Amino acid sequence: MAVTLPAENPADVPAVLPVPSARVPVAFDGQGSGSGPLTWGQAEILLTMRQKGWLCLGGTLPLEPGTTVEAVAEDLRFMVSRFPSMRTRLSFDDSGVPSQVLSASGRTALEIYDAADEDGARELAATVDVHYRTASRDLENEWPVRMAVVRRDGVPTYLVVYSCHLVTDGFGAQIIGRDMAARDTEPPSGTEQLDLARWQHSEAGRRQSAASLRYWEKRLQAAEPRPFPRSADRREPRHWTGELTSPALNLAVRAIGGRTGADSPSVLLALYAIALGRRGVLSPAVIRPQASNRFRPGLAGMVSNLVQTGICVIETADSTVDQVIARAQRDAMAAYKHAYHDPAGLAALLARDAAQRGPEAAPWDGYSWAFLNDRRGNSQDGDGKPVTAEQLELESARSTFRWSMKKDNPFEPLYLHIHDTADAIVLTMCADTHYLAPATIEGLARDMEAVAIAAALDPAVPVGTAAAAIHS
Repeated sequence: MAVTLPAENPADVPAVLPVPSARVPVAFDGQGSGSGPLTWGQAEILLTMRQKGWLCLGGTLPLEPGTTVEAVAEDLRFMVSRFPSMRTRLSFDDSGVPSQVLSASGRTALEIYDAADEDGARELAATVDVHYRTASRDLENEWPVRMAVVRRDGVPTYLVVYSCHLVTDGFGAQIIGRDMAARDTEPPSGTEQLDLARWQHSEAGRRQSAASLRYWEKRLQAAEPRPFPRSADRREPRHWTGELTSPALNLAVRAIGGRTGADSPSVLLALYAIALGRRGVLSPAVIRPQASNRFRPGLAGMVSNLVQTGICVIETADSTVDQVIARAQRDAMAAYKHAYHDPAGLAALLARDAAQRGPEAAPWDGYSWAFLNDRRGNSQDGDGKPVTAEQLELESARSTFRWSMKKDNPFEPLYLHIHDTADAIVLTMCADTHYLAPATIEGLARDMEAVAIAAALDPAVPVGTAAAAIHS
């Protein structure tokens, strides 16, 4: 049964590629082969891609002067040979159940495109980039990595490379970069995908999944599903992404962490929960944070997608910000611990819960919880330095908000992604405008910043959820 995934945003029409000047064959040969079930992380990301289109990691990079096509082809050969996930394709039975197939050897290709000058090379690289991101993917017959070199007057100038998100997550991408730079010839560290999948489907793995799902069941029983309010300002395209870049939030979170001893992910989780309550979206805040799962034995150095989501239920009403931060820190630790389970088991749990609540009750689904993805990796936590109102006012004046994407096919109804720059925290809010009006989407990010600034100056500042609730 062939399964081809569309691009994440079908509104992006794949760029029409010119015929490449050449396709350099690249043979690879690596350790391991065989087939087996998907890992839990693979299964979770595949489910997301089936709903929302294929997801990728990659981009366009300028090449160092003197780089040759042969050197780039060797990079591709080394990368695919070294990392088993890059030699892994999927197979689907007649009912659509997937398995993974690891090949010990094979052949892929490096595409070469030629332009006459710098403007042409830059434009051509952008065209290749858009095509790689937006063209559909055949998960059974295509290798998961696409790579091209764009030459300017015969000189390699740009590299375009994209891999399917089934290959790895963001932390795994960092491992790829490190090993590529070092040209490490030792076998990759950590468990490999097929071995991990076998363990996850063993008796020990089933016990782990069952324990995690018992925790999920307990937390979900602690709250009633409350769907997002309907928006009075629905837009087309329906799904919008807004981005707040805030130096003030960065400064305030560090100050709060230094005072409370809380790590910055917990502070930001608490601020997100508070904003959800202040805007009348979710109270208590039911949040599904992404967990890397790389703290588990044998997984730190693995190049694969290990990310799964946990569950937090955080009460924010009638509390100070510091009290919410303490709850968030406790809840986050347990959420990460139990974000390691069979996605099929979670689906069965949610189906049982819905059946017990009855057909008239709201179910637990994407419209009754919010997602959180803190992408910052080894982020800087609080340093204990005092902060003044004048400093925060100056930094908040530098904050900027912009709409970065509008599309028809869905994200989750509300997903907050967090990353940072040298001196700012960036909040990227992806939301469904049929439930969260554009003003509410921006307001959630602005509230996180405003509450952080207030809490950085006053450890007893109240959340004020009821008084400040604003309904879309």
